[in-house]
Amino acid sequence: MKDQALHTPENTEFITLSKSEYDTLKTENLYLKHELEKLKRMIFGSKSERFVPVDNGQLNLGLEGLETQQAPEVKTETLTYTRNKNTKSENNGHSRMPLPAHLPRVDHVIEPDTDITGAKKIGEEITEILEYKPGKLYVERYIRNKYALPQEQGIVIGNLPSLPIPRGNAGAGLLSHLIISKYVDHLPFYRQVQQFKRQGVMLAESTINDWFSATCKLISPLYEELKKKVLSASYLMADETPIPVLTEDKPGATHKGYLWVYFSPIDRQVLFDYRQSRSGEGPKSLLQNYRGLLQTDGYDAYKYFEQQPGITLLACMAHARRKFDEAINNDKVRAEQMLKMIQDIYNIERKARDGCLSYEQRKVMRQEESVPLLKTIEAWLKENLQQVLPKSAIGKAIAYTLTLWPRLLRYAEHGESEIDNNLIENSIRPVAIGRKNYMFAGSHHGAERAAMMYSLLGTCKQNNIEPFTWLKEVLTRLPDHSIQRLEELLPQNLIIPPEQI
Repeated sequence: MKDQALHTPENTEFITLSKSEYDTLKTENLYLKHELEKLKRMIFGSKSERFVPVDNGQLNLGLEGLETQQAPEVKTETLTYTRNKNTKSENNGHSRMPLPAHLPRVDHVIEPDTDITGAKKIGEEITEILEYKPGKLYVERYIRNKYALPQEQGIVIGNLPSLPIPRGNAGAGLLSHLIISKYVDHLPFYRQVQQFKRQGVMLAESTINDWFSATCKLISPLYEELKKKVLSASYLMADETPIPVLTEDKPGATHKGYLWVYFSPIDRQVLFDYRQSRSGEGPKSLLQNYRGLLQTDGYDAYKYFEQQPGITLLACMAHARRKFDEAINNDKVRAEQMLKMIQDIYNIERKARDGCLSYEQRKVMRQEESVPLLKTIEAWLKENLQQVLPKSAIGKAIAYTLTLWPRLLRYAEHGESEIDNNLIENSIRPVAIGRKNYMFAGSHHGAERAAMMYSLLGTCKQNNIEPFTWLKEVLTRLPDHSIQRLEELLPQNLIIPPEQI
């Protein structure tokens, strides 16, 4: 039969490959497997990178031949102890946290249904129920009386207080609510319009956008003041994250812009700087006069600062660790060896943090305990680099870490620096959530305004400051505030009267 002839040994086609071609195909196969594993993990896997080392001493449970062994005799002893018994009745039910004392109380006095004439009150039972009333819009009216002065000296009228938007009809509280709802609670303006509509208030989205633009114009000097403070810090972390931006060139299409983020861990201030690309020109321009420690990931744009006078470039141990976490399925033994060594380094950091050590004490601990472990890791990396395929996941992890090794070591030379960039990644998280909700910025100017708000509200978050209270107070004061004293209005410096809180 014709079909059978196609499968006869005489017609079998053999392909002969050279060793170099075979190695190339093998490397490509490993690379594609690794990429597929990363994709599956991204879609279906856990986001946690927590590593729990296996105690090899627990693997062999001695179960072989267990059925032929007699169980050893178990010795027992009786222990007694005394404890205090809870004096509350068992019928009182579970305990619950008391409701916050600062919340206003609305009392409802309930009398018994029976006749209490002549009865004597002997006490009361109070039950507190936490309730909620949706936020309500209201109108503030400023009634300014006019007077005609005697003898035709003219007309006088009370002065209207300065408003956040001159000749506008939106108050500081409403503007703050709109901005906090979008940039803290990630609720786009069009959804807020729908909320107002349910309360019988019709606001056009274009009107809200105009209010937002005017508010950003008012608050921009404060953003510049924050930028000046961040860039004067002695230690910064830097990172970047994409933000889609609508473009005029192609209606409906988006341009991938970038928010470059700079965080001062010592002062707990964060700065977002919008740039239209991920090129190194953004950080070069912003950090041209910066002097101090700069901690980044391994992105090539940051190599420029390695040669800049006055800047000490540090790397992020968490990024190096992540490479080995991704390589577990490629080379489990080597990946877990490295993860265990990195975990030992982090245990030293945890001990320093739990001990509330000063910067100088932390530096001493790192020199005494971390440096010997770092030398062991470096020797391991160099030894294993020659034993793995360069394009395999484990090979890339080792090469990445060795390339950054001089920068990774430097954290141990400074007590104020952190071992990784995790603090700045926490500052970026609101941007990632925001992208899922309002998807893109309407223009490059819109992205710049977003950077401004993320900076100021992110600094509020870093200092545990309630953002609505801060922003409302700033918008109330800023129209009449001296430009020379803007530092007073920064989140960590603003003193808010108790009655405004």
